[in-house]
Amino acid sequence: MNVLIFNGATDTRPEATSNRLAAYLSEALTEKGLPTEIFSLAEKQIPFFSMSEAAKKPESVAAMCEAFCKADLQIWMTPLYHGSMTGAMKNSLDWLELTSKHQRPYLTGKVVALLSWADGTQAMQGINAMDAVAKALRAWVLPYSLPVLKNNLYDPQTSGFTAFYKTKLDMMVSLLCAAQSHVTAGAAS
Repeated sequence: MNVLIFNGATDTRPEATSNRLAAYLSEALTEKGLPTEIFSLAEKQIPFFSMSEAAKKPESVAAMCEAFCKADLQIWMTPLYHGSMTGAMKNSLDWLELTSKHQRPYLTGKVVALLSWADGTQAMQGINAMDAVAKALRAWVLPYSLPVLKNNLYDPQTSGFTAFYKTKLDMMVSLLCAAQSHVTAGAAS
């Protein structure tokens, strides 16, 4: 069972918060025995969603849908953009409409953890936006989400994450690992 880390940011810099968070989570999950795939929007060239384009199924979209469908555990993460997730992230999630005719449509039965960060204290708005979409796509949202106040994320002495946020990130990983046994049990029945 693998975990998809959906990086909804469009920043390609390795030192960007999104890429540092994705790398930390990937390493923590791998240490727990769960292989990860980081789906970074900045690298994927997902076109604007259009029902007329859906019939053509662009290659990048087909690969994205496959990644989402094969991962029973997912972490969605986004910076807060004007009270919501990034537009590129929402656009990508709209393409999951192509999975509507699958035996398990959309994200039925998938477990999704949510993480958002903001310069101010409004990161929860990004989580609320992702929560609404995840539930509309029939996913189970982990009952632990992580709104991050970016100003408190980094330790000024080490430039790494603060102990406070490492604890929270590790909690998310632990809860996602615990959810794995429920997903596995549900698939067997």
